[in-house]
Parts: sequence; structure tokens; C-alpha cells
Amino acid sequence: MRGQEGQPFIVLAEGTDRSQGRNAQSNNIQAARAVGEAVRSTLGPRGMDKMLVDSMGDVVITNDGVTILNEIDIQHPAAKMMVEVAKSLDQECGDGTTSSVVLASELLHKSEELLPDVHATLITRGYNLAAEKAIEVLNDLATEVDVDDDKTLEKVARTSMASKLSGQHVDTLAPITVQAIRSVAQKTDDGWRIDTDDIAMTTRTGSSVDDTEVIDGLLIDKDRVHSGMPDNVDDARILLLNKAIEFEKTEVDSEIQIQDPDQLQAFLDQEQDVLEEMVDAIEATGANVVFCQKGIDDVAQHLLARRGIFAIRRTKKSDMQRLEKATGASILNSLDDISDDDLGTAGSVQERIIGDDTSTFVTGCPEAEAVSILIRGGTDHVVDEVERTLEDAIGSVSAALTNGLVVPGAGATETEVALRLREYANTVGGREQLAIEVFADAIETIPRTLAENAGMDAIETLVDLRSAHENGNKDTGVLVTTGEITNALDAGAVEPLRVKVQSIKSATEAATMVIRIDDVIASKGAFDESEGPDMPAGGPGGGMGGMGGMGGMGGMGGMPPM
Repeated sequence: MRGQEGQPFIVLAEGTDRSQGRNAQSNNIQAARAVGEAVRSTLGPRGMDKMLVDSMGDVVITNDGVTILNEIDIQHPAAKMMVEVAKSLDQECGDGTTSSVVLASELLHKSEELLPDVHATLITRGYNLAAEKAIEVLNDLATEVDVDDDKTLEKVARTSMASKLSGQHVDTLAPITVQAIRSVAQKTDDGWRIDTDDIAMTTRTGSSVDDTEVIDGLLIDKDRVHSGMPDNVDDARILLLNKAIEFEKTEVDSEIQIQDPDQLQAFLDQEQDVLEEMVDAIEATGANVVFCQKGIDDVAQHLLARRGIFAIRRTKKSDMQRLEKATGASILNSLDDISDDDLGTAGSVQERIIGDDTSTFVTGCPEAEAVSILIRGGTDHVVDEVERTLEDAIGSVSAALTNGLVVPGAGATETEVALRLREYANTVGGREQLAIEVFADAIETIPRTLAENAGMDAIETLVDLRSAHENGNKDTGVLVTTGEITNALDAGAVEPLRVKVQSIKSATEAATMVIRIDDVIASKGAFDESEGPDMPAGGPGGGMGGMGGMGGMGGMGGMPPM
């Protein structure tokens, strides 16, 4: 850059890379699209899995979109924005991450075709208008669902699980999902409130997925602190204690000088007396089960065992909070002035061996507001994938109940939205009309990808879907398990309205943000071009560097040349 007298002056630091205009837009779009292409093949019941191997050699096998994107080491900032789309949707709804990233990727692809002739501002305006109209159409397609509607809720769970597990396992896990959600759902003036953190999941290998079960209480991954304690307590009265059952040490450095053995014995006797007083206070409450968030002294363990009290130490804070909701107990910080209302109740507290691990089952809670799911499977990879599947299904059913509305799945809603958007585009006019039309094309990438991943003819499938919807069959979708074009609701493909709405919002926001970037200034060392080859325009062949075991996805590391 030169001043008025022709003398050069430096604005950016040495080594700074800068890319402007169409070049910057193209680079960012290519990087963001590559993320969508990486997960596109995982979409739907016939989607493929990815094997992810990290630098430590740990292997994850999954087709869960947010898990894949979390495991991949992505460096490009535009690509990272796509990962944030998946993360935000996962936190908000618990499901729909793959479809949102695929949609955002396709919106960017379509925008690249318009950018030479249409300004980025007009494209983003058109996309926002299209998103608003799409949400309006989705609300028109929605039907109501209630907490007692087991049939519809199980369909929602099955639809979420269908892309991850075989049909046999879905038949087992869908009712489990609905049962767990119903146990923690709380009625409010605004509808149902569901805190998915109240559903704890514990994995154990050594059995079949079909042996997965809901515990009508909690499963604590701990065992009793002393073998002399009872291993099964019926009609349990439970004390939750956030206080160590130990001899308290001073908070300042101190020394005790002992002159003769009698003084040492007196000191030890005094310590035991303190512990006995604490155990006596616990026994006086009437509690026969103690969950302690902190430590329990060896002497105190012996004393508790002699009194027939079942005790567990160093219970996790999250487990203590779930026990509070499940048993009705209060977490106490002191043993003083304990009332009967502070204790919780359970039909049984039992120590059981599951596989190679010992766990404690707290069952028979009369009004439990927290439950556990014991996940079984043959290997660690299996139980981990079942856990991820249940998390998505729980998020889906929870989203359906939160606003009480569901829509047809199997690409039916996307096809209807695309049809209505093309009609809407004609009423808008201007160059925004072009953006709305390509938005309609982009949203059809969902049914098209479902068909492609199932080995169906994508073009023929789209033609049949469009024809059905033009004839007024709004619920018609592609049933990839049989290769048929049929009524999605009758076939059991049902999805929460909230997930669909949030997916369109997130994808649109991410795409418009990337499109509007026309200047990229990268400081020296911000990107390491040696991490991988240049980002390709199209997709997974360019890969995702940093994940050595990902086969064809080997170079999402480096930033495209500027």
C-alpha cells in the first residue's frame, strides 16, 4: 500500500495472508461444503458409518453427525462454523445434526452458482425470506402429540434410531425411550418440561442390546464401602450427605507434640469418639442407607457396618442430584437438626454385579423424577453407539413433547416445503426470487440424499415425490427400507416439529454468515498448509486431515490457498 507521496507503508504484520472478494467467498464455501459432504453419506436409515481413529489409536465407529464432527480435527474457520451448527442443534434439540449440516452445505453450493450474478446481500435476504416461509409451511403440516400418545412417541423414537441401529434393536429401545421420558416429564402451565439430565445412562458389556432396561430409580456406579455391610436393603430410608464422615483436619498448618504413649492413645481415642458420634447421629436419623459425596473414614466404615447401614462414598455430584429427585431426599451439609423430611425412600437398595463391574441399584422409588437406563451390548463399540442413539432418541421425543407438535419424516416435509417455496418465489420477484428458488432446490437435498444412500434412483424418487405432493399428498415421503414412495405417517416416519424448525434456522444462519464474508485476513501461523492438501470444491475425497484412520477423508486441515 502506498501513501500520497508514493512511499509504501505497512498495515498488516509480516506473514499475514489476505484473501478478498470472490476468492475469499469461494474458499470459505468450499471449506464449509466439505464438512457437509463428510457426513452426507451417514444420513437416513441406510446411511453408512464412519470409523474415526484419533492420535492415541482410540477408535470410534458411528454415523452420528455431531460425534463425527467433534472427533475430526478441523482447522479452517469456515468449516468450524459448520461444526458449531451441529453442536448448537445437538444442545437445543438433541437430534437433527446431520440434516442441518447437509442442508447448510447445499445452501452454500447453490449460492456459489448465484454469486457471479447476484450480490451476497440479496442472496442472504432471499434465504432469510425462504426460511421464514419454510417455517410457516412446517407449522401448517404439524399435528399434535401428547405424553400419553405412546404410539406416536414411539414412532418419533424409531425414526431417530432408524439411521443408527437395526430394526430388531429399535423395537426394544423405542419403548424404553418413551418410558424414560415419561418418568421425568413434569407438567407445567406452558406444557411439558423435560430435563434430559434426569435420565442417567450406564453402559455394561457382556450381553445383548435387547437386554437394555429402564431402572425405576437409579443405578449408581459404586459399591458399598465395607464388606460387612448388608448388600440388599429393603424399605430403604436414604440419607444424602455432602459432608465427609471423617475426623476433620485443621484448615491451618499445625503440629501436635506427644510426650508419651498415653497421650498418643488418648488422641486416637478422641478421634474414634468423634467418628462414633457422627455414626450415632446418622443412626439416630433412622437412615439405613447413606450416600456420601465425600470420604468415609475406615473406622467409620466399620462402625456403620456394625449398625447394618449400607454406605457409599465419593458419590458423583450428578448422581447425588438425581438421587435427590428420585428418592425425595435432601442433600445435607451437616448432621445437625435432621428431620424426617430430609430422608428419602426407596423400595430397595441392592448391590449387584453386572458383567465385570459392581453397581448399586436404587429401585422402587414411589415418585421418582429421575431414572437410569442400563445399556447392554456385546462390545464397547456397540454400547457406546447405543448410548449415542438413545441420547438422540431421548432428545427427539423430548423435543416432540416440549411443544407438542410433530411432522411427517422420510423427506415428506422437505418436499412439501420446496413445492410451496417455489410458489412463494413467484410472488416475491426481484433477484431475491432466485435465492428462494435455489433454497427450495437445496432443501430437497434431504429426500435426494435419503434415496441415494439407500441405492435408489434419486432423480426418479424426486420426480415421484414432487408428483405426489402436487396432487395434494402432503405426507408422502420416501420409505428407504422398502424403496417405496408412501405416506410417511402411516409408515411410522415421524419427526418433531422443533427439530425441523431449528435445523432450517441453524442451516440458514450458518450459510448466510459464510456467504457474507468477502475478506479473510489470516495472521502468520494461523493455518499450516502442510496439514493437508487444498480443500476440494466437492467433498469427501479431499478429506479431513488429522484423523489417520478415516480413509477417504484425509485433508480438512489446511486452508485453501488465498
